[in-house]
Amino acid sequence: MYKGIIFDFNGTLFFDSKKHLEAWREFSKRVRPYAFTDEEMRKYMFGRTNEDILTYLMGRKPEKELVEKLGKEKEAVYREMCRKDAKNTVLAPGAKEFLDYLAQNNIPRNIATMSEIDNVQFYIETFKLDKWFDVSKIAYADGTVKGKPAPDIYIKAANLINIKPKDCIMVEDALSGLEAAHKSGAGKVIAIASMEKTEIYKNIPYVSQIIKNFDEIDRDLFETPAIYK
Repeated sequence: MYKGIIFDFNGTLFFDSKKHLEAWREFSKRVRPYAFTDEEMRKYMFGRTNEDILTYLMGRKPEKELVEKLGKEKEAVYREMCRKDAKNTVLAPGAKEFLDYLAQNNIPRNIATMSEIDNVQFYIETFKLDKWFDVSKIAYADGTVKGKPAPDIYIKAANLINIKPKDCIMVEDALSGLEAAHKSGAGKVIAIASMEKTEIYKNIPYVSQIIKNFDEIDRDLFETPAIYK
């Protein structure tokens, strides 16, 4: 039984991995002569900070000002892609119903995302996240936490809702994010196959379940608040 749940956002609550892939593929050609490959995306892009990605692309750690400038340019490209594809800029299958269940039963929940503040504000407004989350407690890439696979963002997200990681279910799509959730001490790690094939997750020993839809998460996994208040 678990007391709470923490979600990654990109590729998890919002199936936008292909948009990030396309945006970085296009943007990477501005930084080097050729675009990101799919394998590079999997290893060095998903779940990472913009600084981590740009460091890999450039082969050196860029100055803070350059990271901010290039990062903002790339994220603006990505957000414009989302706006132009409004019909697909929606929460993941089953997510609204699952979030409604969590809210109605007062089950603690939070988001742990390596997105930066401009994107987080875009998500809050676009998806009306304040219906389900205390948006002031969302853990995001604010420059104080290491990127995944470091566990910092998940530990921070759990602390912000006063739950220990061992009492949380954590849901992720990226390989680096799954590793981060595991390293944080998560009680249960669930992989959501939003873009990757399910086979890629099957041999990861700390992944307890692989889903494609939030309806697949057993509601009975959670303690009711009355049990632990």
